[in-house]
Amino acid sequence: MSSDGFHVHGPHDHELEHAAHAEPKGMAGQLAVITAIIATVGAMFSYMGGATQADAGLFKNDAAIKKTEAGNQWNYYQAKSGKQNLSELAIELAPEARKTFYVDEIKRYKTEKADIKLAAEKLELESKAFDDKSAEKMHQHHRWAQATTALQISIALAAIALLTKRKWLEYAVFVLSSLGVVLGVLAYMHV
Repeated sequence: MSSDGFHVHGPHDHELEHAAHAEPKGMAGQLAVITAIIATVGAMFSYMGGATQADAGLFKNDAAIKKTEAGNQWNYYQAKSGKQNLSELAIELAPEARKTFYVDEIKRYKTEKADIKLAAEKLELESKAFDDKSAEKMHQHHRWAQATTALQISIALAAIALLTKRKWLEYAVFVLSSLGVVLGVLAYMHV
């Protein structure tokens, strides 16, 4: 370029400048846009898959905690049963003056055991509810993973379609992308 602003382009300069400002046409342009969209949707699906997997793990952890608490209650129940059995034995061996004490102890242990049993059963139900939530989240995670995989395969097919310029591969990209989106919708709907 000269100092007075006059510049002469060569023929190839004009073509390069025109190509740089032109949008890609045909299969290449179409696949580039579709691949970008698929990659974006796939990234969102991948995030959701990870989130549901983490949720499933948290629910499974909560289920294990409740199961342990229920086990502790059942152990406590067993301890009370042992004490009740000892009191029942003591009635047979104790002098007459002490027997009413052991009768009262047996009544107390029966009442305490009933409360402990209810608490243990409640904790077991809570554990099962958390297990069910975990299983539901894992199912949803698998749907997200299936959707993401279908989209990843369609991206790979798009690259192959671009290299080979095969129209049928481009159609396969559309089919697999659609399948991935359908699987993502099913995951979103918890199906």
